[in-house]
Amino acid sequence: MRPLSQIAIQAFVMVALLCAATVHAAAPKRVLVFGDSLSAAYNLAPTQGWVHLLDQSLREQGWQVANASISGETTAGGAARIEAVLAEQAPEVLVLELGANDGLRGLPLELAKRNLARIIAAAKARDARVLLVGMELPPNYGPDYTTQFRQMYVELAREHDIALLPFLLAPISDDRANFLDDNLHPTAEAQPTLRDHVLKALKPLLVQ
Repeated sequence: MRPLSQIAIQAFVMVALLCAATVHAAAPKRVLVFGDSLSAAYNLAPTQGWVHLLDQSLREQGWQVANASISGETTAGGAARIEAVLAEQAPEVLVLELGANDGLRGLPLELAKRNLARIIAAAKARDARVLLVGMELPPNYGPDYTTQFRQMYVELAREHDIALLPFLLAPISDDRANFLDDNLHPTAEAQPTLRDHVLKALKPLLVQ
């Protein structure tokens, strides 16, 4: 007959292993938002931004939302840092919201498309599902450039077989009151609408 102390130790080890397995099983899956100032809560408290609000909405469903967005980020900057961010965050889903700063600076769209493709490929190589979030440019950039900019996202989604939300600001863009004084960045009051807009496109990727 084994000593009582040995039995107690074995029981303790079994309980500890079961607890560890339970914690591991309950660990949240991760969505990573990789964008620019539109996702970085520009001129707002971080808790007011749509990304933080999305995190709050998904917590009870076993998901955690990490935000790796940087104000002023271009597609080149995103492509340069994507591998390190993916290695650190290990997301199941990547929400890619970049390109607006390339467009506003009039940068070559073939270069922006190549950078976005590199980010998408890096995510897919790590088995992360991708939601590509598109943008629209003001009409003063000319019809050819604005059309090509819009089409860039459509082509990327088709070529890489990923989900597409064509225009992040679609539900708020017609009302000037939804934007800060720069007429580019949404107000705090508009952030829940953006959260809901992204969440609708994101939901199919959360059940795969």
